[in-house]
Amino acid sequence: MPQLNPSPWFTIMLLTWLSLSLLIQPKLLSFVSTNTPLNKTMTTKPTPWTWPWT
Repeated sequence: MPQLNPSPWFTIMLLTWLSLSLLIQPKLLSFVSTNTPLNKTMTTKPTPWTWPWT
């Protein structure tokens, strides 16, 4: 069964992983997010749920 031989598949996986991590990841991380999250404080305290069986 050729799919059990890891020799060709391991090199393909390794080259793919290296290309993704070394070439594509820095390009994706260089983008600036246009929608920055705001720091909001909660003003109201949530009310607890009343369970009918307690």
